[in-house]
Amino acid sequence: MRRRLSRDRVCRAMEALRAWVFVLLAVLGTGAALAAERKPFRIGFLGLDNDPRHAARETYARLILRPAIDTMAGVEIALRDAQIVGRATGFEFTLEAARVRDAAELEAAFDRLHELGVRFFVADLDSDSLTRVAGHAAGRDALFFNVSEIDDALRGARCAANVLHIVPSRSMLTDALAQFLAHKNWRAVLLLHGPLAEDAALAAAYEASLAKFGVKVVEKRDFVSGNDPRAREKNDVQLLTTGVNYDTVLVVDTLGEFARYVPYDTVLPRPVVGSVGLVPSAWHWASERFGSPQLNSRFERHVGRLRRMQDPEFAAWAAIRSLLEAVMRTKSDDFAALRQALLSPDMRFDLYKGVPASFRSWDHQMRQPIVLHTDDAVIAYAPLPEFLHARNHLDTLGVDEPMSACRF
Repeated sequence: MRRRLSRDRVCRAMEALRAWVFVLLAVLGTGAALAAERKPFRIGFLGLDNDPRHAARETYARLILRPAIDTMAGVEIALRDAQIVGRATGFEFTLEAARVRDAAELEAAFDRLHELGVRFFVADLDSDSLTRVAGHAAGRDALFFNVSEIDDALRGARCAANVLHIVPSRSMLTDALAQFLAHKNWRAVLLLHGPLAEDAALAAAYEASLAKFGVKVVEKRDFVSGNDPRAREKNDVQLLTTGVNYDTVLVVDTLGEFARYVPYDTVLPRPVVGSVGLVPSAWHWASERFGSPQLNSRFERHVGRLRRMQDPEFAAWAAIRSLLEAVMRTKSDDFAALRQALLSPDMRFDLYKGVPASFRSWDHQMRQPIVLHTDDAVIAYAPLPEFLHARNHLDTLGVDEPMSACRF
């Protein structure tokens, strides 16, 4: 415990030092840049009106399972950092935002922002919308930061050279949890999955991840929510978890309605993971290390303490943060120079998760640690120490280069 507290003190000191460096750069900078009027640097935001992916999730009794997500909040706190960087580099960072109803409006919104001089876009879009606008923009100076779509196909067969993926892929999340189970030697898993297409995709990703790290699915059973007595074998936790031996129960429930009833009701006294219990995420509000409390505090001051930062909001912040790092490195707004800096093999981004992030050259996914957490505590960060890689341990999470179907 003493060693962890010491590391945390060092992390907080480093975070304070980084803040002072930003201020020092802003004060010292180049005299000419400070004296002259700053050059506009426009950043774009493309989102969907009433995006169902971001709606609050509630039960029939109006209990909130997950609050609504507002990716713009992550952008806004990052833009505060941008003003400090702007004073140091001679740029005035501004946001040009567009929320649209459909794909046709999305293309028109991109064209309008591009004509205004926007070259870098925070893209809070679903898989089909992102693919469409990336194809529409092909051949032009434009780069999209995917902050909310975890679909592995966007990093594989449907990849696009003008998209950088900030939010972790689905396979990165499932690999992280599979590593933890292997680390704990919980090698036999009972997999319970829901009826939705999203549940099927997530269950398939978990099966691949568990096989990858030597964990066996002893049985796979589907469930339905509700208390219909005619479907007792599919809605009763006791019946779903009997008749087989297992080390842990993995629940795949993207809505979260059924999953909350599984812990403490399994036939065998076993840990529950996946959509409840131990959960993999890009970010969590309970992280107490690596400077993350400062980011969480800034977010909560901005939106109010009743809401915590969630994955797409974190990714939106990280997208702006990575762009600012590239601007600091190049001291330029040249599109080609910034794109090259972002994708440079020696470029590193501090996301307050202990290990610096960077972009993979083969699919443009940002490699980063994954947070493994309960409702109110961070238990571990993946990759776990024993999972090694020849070049970068973070590449043990998600699709590695030899297995990638991406061809730019």
